[in-house]
Amino acid sequence: MARAAPFPVALLLCLALACGADAARKTVGVYELKNKKGDFSIKVTNWGATLMSVIVPDSKGNLADVVLGYDTLAEYVDGSSAFGTVVGRVANRIANGSFVLDGKTIHLNKDGTTVLHGGHRGFNRVIWTVKEYVPSGDSPYITLYYRSFNGEQGFPGDLDVYVTYQLSSPYHLSARMNATALNKATPVNLANHAYWNVGGHGSGDVLGQVIQVLASRYTPVDRSMIPTGEVAPVSGTPYDLRAPTPLGSRVRLVSGAGMAGFDINYAVDGWDGDGGLRKVAAVRDPASRRALELWADQPGVQLYTSNWLSGVKGKGGAVYGQYGAVCLETQGFPDAVNHPNFPSQIVRPGQVYRHHMVFKFSF
Repeated sequence: MARAAPFPVALLLCLALACGADAARKTVGVYELKNKKGDFSIKVTNWGATLMSVIVPDSKGNLADVVLGYDTLAEYVDGSSAFGTVVGRVANRIANGSFVLDGKTIHLNKDGTTVLHGGHRGFNRVIWTVKEYVPSGDSPYITLYYRSFNGEQGFPGDLDVYVTYQLSSPYHLSARMNATALNKATPVNLANHAYWNVGGHGSGDVLGQVIQVLASRYTPVDRSMIPTGEVAPVSGTPYDLRAPTPLGSRVRLVSGAGMAGFDINYAVDGWDGDGGLRKVAAVRDPASRRALELWADQPGVQLYTSNWLSGVKGKGGAVYGQYGAVCLETQGFPDAVNHPNFPSQIVRPGQVYRHHMVFKFSF
């Protein structure tokens, strides 16, 4: 399919960023994808390969934006919530900011005692290149590219990274990520950090929504949110969400880093590394009857219930508070580089890391 010109009402800014002189000359834009019917659309920016909005109908045909976010690009650049971004080179936490690879200790640029989501200038804090953009039609899509350089945030080797967002019928949004290691072995674990509220981004908390996570095991963590190395059964614990469960009935029975709420990685049932998609989780809002199913090909999914969100000014004057959304981040297991029993995240020169997820909406 031929490339299309940039979306005619795309907001284009030249940002003077502390990312090096070359990056300061790159252009950041907002790009929209829309289905033929006009009732399903998303907006994406190449700042952090960020999913800015997802607009879908409810059972009465009312449209709502179901991801949290900001009104302006400047707020995405300055914001600390990582709404909708792609995080990497390694999502989640790496203990002590270090690991051993092929007998050599790799020291990363850590913040405090760990590295979170690739470091303070991870993939969510850089400008991506728009490689292809088809805004409408049967399957509109956008493909973004980033070259991560050897030593970026301490990670070894050059890495070519692509992310493609695509709409398809009836109301499916897919995100495909791949990364090729060019010259050195390196860990790769990308994730999308969208904050979902299927009732609508400004509809309040999600405690009345019903969640299901198709996982019989999870990876317990210590006080620093680092996995202990155990892969434990959820049976008999508040983490058991295999049956549809109102979030409000469990959210105060669990905690992460001392704050009540979910912030934990689940081991997805049935994953065997074959690259096939499996149903990972589902969320349903009883009020609007809008629902989301997540399918993916990764071994884990991080469930985070926005425990630390507080008084954040969002889109359209909405103010996002605690439990205002759920994050469902399909991923490799956190800190896998320091746990040989976890599925490996190491990608060797010439190998390609792949991560495919599909968000299926219904109402």
